[in-house]
Amino acid sequence: ATLSLSKQGPGTVTAADIKTDHNVEILNNDHVICHLTKDTAINMRLKIERGFGYQPAAARRRPDEETRTIGRLVLDASFSPVRRVAYAVESARVEQRTDLDKLVLDIETNGTIDAEEAVRTAADILSDQLSVFGDFTHRDRGAAKPASNGVDPVLLRPIDDLELTVRSANCLKAESIYYIGDLIQKTEVELL
Repeated sequence: ATLSLSKQGPGTVTAADIKTDHNVEILNNDHVICHLTKDTAINMRLKIERGFGYQPAAARRRPDEETRTIGRLVLDASFSPVRRVAYAVESARVEQRTDLDKLVLDIETNGTIDAEEAVRTAADILSDQLSVFGDFTHRDRGAAKPASNGVDPVLLRPIDDLELTVRSANCLKAESIYYIGDLIQKTEVELL
């Protein structure tokens, strides 16, 4: 969208002086843009774009910029609606468990979205960025999923995961028992 701003001085130029169309809403009409002294005027055309993150002016230049009129000023753009984020990790308790942590987020936005939506969007962006490493969506960490060949993945875990004493682990390895699946195939007599 292209907006315009025209004002004759002297006086203060605020965001309320910008002429908008029906697609654009100015959130802070009291924002001071400049102060006009004496009998001067300001005339501006403002190009408004959607985007995300931070984009420096050099990255936003277009090939046709060389033929533009003198007086055109391309500015850095900060599309982020998040102004400030602080976090703290606190101890948490659920019933008798006291070894849990709780993440507390303090998020301040510019009002275009609320803090909850900002976290949700950030999580979506992070998930998309991490998708190159594998599919992290809908993964249940608690339950073991059977492999495609019907073998329980617990049986493929090494016996070191059992946290046995060093002596017990060495005895099992001496008998060529390296995985839990190897162990459960042995009878009690074979293990003694």
